Amino acid sequence: MYMTESLRASPRSTQLFAFRRHVEHFLETHGLTVWGKRFSTSATGRARAYHDAEAERRSVVRMNGLMPRTLSAPRERWNTPALRRRCAVDFNLPPDLLEYLAKLDAFIDAEIKPLQAQDDNERFFDHRREWARTDFEHDGLPRKEWEALLVEAKRRADRAGFYRFSLPREFGGQGGSNLWMAVIREHLAAKGLGLFNDLQNEHSVVGNFPIVVMLRDFGSPAQREEFIRGSLDGTHIISFGLTEPNHGSDATHMETRAVRETRSGVAGWRIDGEKMWTTGMHVATHCVVFARTGGRDGDARGITAFLVPTGTAGVKVEEYLWTFNMPTDHPRVSFTNVWVPEDAIFGPEGGGLALAQSFVHENRIRQAASSLGAAVYCVEESVKYARARKPFGEPLAKNQAIQWPLVELATQTEMLRLLIRKTAWEMDQMPHPEVERRLSDKVSMCNYWANRLCCEAADRAMQVHGGIGYSRHKPFEHIYRHHRRYRITEGSEEIQMRKVAGFLFGFMGPRSTALAES
Repeated sequence: MYMTESLRASPRSTQLFAFRRHVEHFLETHGLTVWGKRFSTSATGRARAYHDAEAERRSVVRMNGLMPRTLSAPRERWNTPALRRRCAVDFNLPPDLLEYLAKLDAFIDAEIKPLQAQDDNERFFDHRREWARTDFEHDGLPRKEWEALLVEAKRRADRAGFYRFSLPREFGGQGGSNLWMAVIREHLAAKGLGLFNDLQNEHSVVGNFPIVVMLRDFGSPAQREEFIRGSLDGTHIISFGLTEPNHGSDATHMETRAVRETRSGVAGWRIDGEKMWTTGMHVATHCVVFARTGGRDGDARGITAFLVPTGTAGVKVEEYLWTFNMPTDHPRVSFTNVWVPEDAIFGPEGGGLALAQSFVHENRIRQAASSLGAAVYCVEESVKYARARKPFGEPLAKNQAIQWPLVELATQTEMLRLLIRKTAWEMDQMPHPEVERRLSDKVSMCNYWANRLCCEAADRAMQVHGGIGYSRHKPFEHIYRHHRRYRITEGSEEIQMRKVAGFLFGFMGPRSTALAES
């Protein structure tokens, strides 16, 4: 409907009329053509020109915010490939990334799936998986043959050039970006359970190497030389001792202490305390132990990290904590009168928390992508089952009680995918320290929502599949039990929401100054 005198009385109509006159002015002044025809001065012609120009304006605004002044140039002049690339928001994945995914799939088909199929290795992934993986008679630890299989899969991936993809080139990697890693992690998790990507123990044919990056950024030359090489060739396995029995999210209140002490004429430190959830201690050669060396409880400064050999006198695994998803390699470890030399300090004295936080955003965005992929898998499997299952002679998929919950989950996966990829891309556009100051809230949004969504999708998949979905003959119970932990371990859901709230309300982040002045 075109504008009439009666419509011009409303404020909105007045605004539209003003814009129409603005368009007419440009068209008449510059003699533009609209859809190949010269602008007409008749009422009908002006109305059609206005309609076309408004459509053009909306299209241009959608293409990344160009303003109506763009109309001062003929359509055929601004609609060029170069300008389209500059103006458009392209959500297509880069062709080289798609090519990489295709090569990765081909490698999995050629190398990893046959390995999974041989020697009854399927027992680690089918309904027998928890029992096949877990040595229940030995503290619930992973069975040696299960861990050996994971090592072989990673060896093959490393030989094929995939395993170190995310590492800097200096360490044999390809410098994989956060965006690429997010896409790859979602792609692998969306395939379901398999030797190519078993997230129960962070195993993947495309590896994640937070400790290598920490060593590069914080290690001494001698530590970098020994531990980076050792971490990559498997001779050095490093666990992480930050959480304590009485302190999790409040790490600055840790009770573990380290004091200077000289033994046999050698300067060093004595460490006393306890750590919890020190994953991998059953095979670790070293543990990064965080201890307070100065300052007061609650201070971020005054906490120091130490690289402690696990064979040092006074280091003792007290118990392995059995978890919702077995096997476990998460012990409580005591450190009693543990002495290490001065060169065991990892990073700056008193600045150890910087190590703990150095890789947190990369870890969270990649883990969010994995949870998204697992959620997508649960939704897609539910859709296939609902179409195939025919109770009372009709496909289950015809029932809205089945459709609507899956519609909501599918909608959330689409929205979350865009946020994860946008956030990962933005992380790639700024120096690492800037991510914490400018983007930390978006990373937390991605992570806490992806972990929650995955649990909801797994639960819904069990419901759609009925009894078979609850059984271990389907992977949904395994996915739920595994991903449920991420709502706690990647920075608890509440801590991450607190971070988002801090940015939203201006208590921290880029909005703090503007909101404080308002």
